[in-house]
Amino acid sequence: MILEAFNPPVFAKDLRGDLRFNESMASHNSWRAGGVADNFYLPADLEDLQVFIASQPITEEVLWIGLGSNLLVRDGGVRGTVICTCNRLKGIAPDPGGLLRVEAGVPCAHVAKYCAEHGFVGAEFLAGIPGTMGGALAMNAGAFGGETWDLVAGVTTIDRHGDLHRRLPSDYEIGYRSVRGSRAEWFVGCELRLESGDAGAGRAKIKALLARRGETQPTNMPSCGSVFRNPQGDYSARLIEASDLKGFRIGDAQVSEKHANFIVNVGQAKARDIEALILHVQREVHRVQGVELIPEVRIVGCQEAMQDE
Repeated sequence: MILEAFNPPVFAKDLRGDLRFNESMASHNSWRAGGVADNFYLPADLEDLQVFIASQPITEEVLWIGLGSNLLVRDGGVRGTVICTCNRLKGIAPDPGGLLRVEAGVPCAHVAKYCAEHGFVGAEFLAGIPGTMGGALAMNAGAFGGETWDLVAGVTTIDRHGDLHRRLPSDYEIGYRSVRGSRAEWFVGCELRLESGDAGAGRAKIKALLARRGETQPTNMPSCGSVFRNPQGDYSARLIEASDLKGFRIGDAQVSEKHANFIVNVGQAKARDIEALILHVQREVHRVQGVELIPEVRIVGCQEAMQDE
């Protein structure tokens, strides 16, 4: 392949990761929909990622993804560069101070399993988060009453120059499904503060949580997990169901009949169908219930170009 033909940004010559062009984003998100990314990079490890970031023009648009479980990529695709950390930044190990160090590409479910197997308690709820630690840090993801930042003792970030920084929770405004920081940095790792406990009890709790999840959520179908945040004192699923929207469908995008706060791809849904359904649900719930639902899902990319008739 002649890379110059794609006219990409200037990349360092000694990269060890996997650089791709015109990569289908439908293969990298849990809705299995969306267009292509101009540039797509899978770093070999953190050091390789530092080299890659430092090689990018300061004006280059960069989108970070893990498992793509909280992401809708529009059909027109993503201009600029996508960096995928899932199973690339995959380090997980206790440090001498008793904290658990986890890199951003480790799936949350793997963190829960590791903790249970090594006698750490308190992270069992992570088994119910279908993303990576990087994404969980970015949005304070939660499940079964637990939230990511309840465990965080510190984080490691990377800036546009490839430099690493250690930040504390006090450097951020942490809220429900919300993390705000003033710096132009991205999460590449964290330290979790956990208690020692019964490994067997931890494994049993995870098993029970996953069984509950399977009973109440459409885990066997392409979705992004919960689409909307829960309003204070209420549940988005209840409001959607009370608005008679369960099973409502646009193209192959459908409000799940099992859990109303899930939108599932029942066939070959386009991103435009999913986005249209999100907007329809918002409008109807506001009309019927008087409540404005706020999406959890991140919508990125370009609208599909209109074809000439």
